[in-house]
Amino acid sequence: MAEPRTARRAAVIGKPIAHSLSPVIHQAGYAAAGLTGWSYTRIECAESEVAGLVAGLGPEWAGLSVTMPGKEAALAVADEVSPLAAAVGAANTLVHRPDGSWYADNTDVTGMVEVLGAAGVGAGATVTVLGAGGTARAALAAAARLGAASVTVVARRAAAVDDLRPVAATLGLALTGAPWAAAGGHADVDVLVSTVPKGVADPIVGGLRWRPGAVVFDALYDPWPTPLAAAAQAAGCRIVSGLDLLLAQAVGQFAQFTGVTAPVAAMRAALVAARASH
Repeated sequence: MAEPRTARRAAVIGKPIAHSLSPVIHQAGYAAAGLTGWSYTRIECAESEVAGLVAGLGPEWAGLSVTMPGKEAALAVADEVSPLAAAVGAANTLVHRPDGSWYADNTDVTGMVEVLGAAGVGAGATVTVLGAGGTARAALAAAARLGAASVTVVARRAAAVDDLRPVAATLGLALTGAPWAAAGGHADVDVLVSTVPKGVADPIVGGLRWRPGAVVFDALYDPWPTPLAAAAQAAGCRIVSGLDLLLAQAVGQFAQFTGVTAPVAAMRAALVAARASH
């Protein structure tokens, strides 16, 4: 039997991807919004495979959520790129338009602005970002939108920081680079954002000097709490988790994929339940 004409598909792509809770959030949204023909899955996809994957998707595909390591590759496959994604140089959202073209956007930025703003981050904040990949690019844009006074990027490769300098310049942001070995001296700020993969920050946690009351955002959510988040919380910092961002960026994607306002409460409830049972 042929699929009903209303059936639409979406997925999250990245590598590794088995841990992703994006399907939980989006599927709950479909159910709450009455989108009975919609489905959302996970697809393991390396950065070099993004173009081939996108090229092979049919008209039933509404969009893709893009996670590490494909956020920069997602820009290259898009027919049109939002000004925000272009400024950042990374996209976490690919929307399949009715004419078959692909539109790239970055809801990580708007999601970060939302969750950091809710945690009390405002104009004049000093910010340190751990890592220099696609999520770090979104963190720079969020810092700029929130009126940060300065941003320091601590990375394992100096060349990766250099790649971010044009991004910071476009955003009107003063950027300082620092080597990974010096991370301990750059945690005493108003906001610390960790964008590095699981385990990378663990060895440096003991050497970080925390500022009590600071906002610490770790983009990871599995496992949770991370050693970084646990240490920061013990030092009296306010913690924002990758789960907070995961929900916020998914809400933006849901609206773009479906054209329907996201049922945020249902999506949040499903995410909380999934984490509780994990």
